[in-house]
Amino acid sequence: MIYKVETCKDINLVKDEIEEKAKEAGFGLLKTYEFKKILHDKGYPIEKDITVFEFCNPPGAQQALMHIAEISVYLPCRISVYEEDGVSKLATIGLEKIINALDVDNEFKSYMIILFENLKQVMHSWDN
Repeated sequence: MIYKVETCKDINLVKDEIEEKAKEAGFGLLKTYEFKKILHDKGYPIEKDITVFEFCNPPGAQQALMHIAEISVYLPCRISVYEEDGVSKLATIGLEKIINALDVDNEFKSYMIILFENLKQVMHSWDN
């Protein structure tokens, strides 16, 4: 249920550009979590540079929450950016599978799948 992409672009470039790429796709940045720094500051250091970006598409969030309140556990949309074996990776929750598993009307499913496609577009911004 994780959707993941890889890019040969430098992780710092991806982190520097992701907010603008998301904005172009209709998402605004809410918050950023730099886990390496957060855990280091709490005395639990990790080696990997992992940053999670929380994004919101207000019309999408409104529709989702009006149809099924429980979907709130998946909001806001998050994209994790990290490096593994010299490769920059982006990951998010596989919302398409979750939406298809819900007992909601097809119009709502289609709307949410389009939003997820836009989120995936952001993740593929650095395709080679």
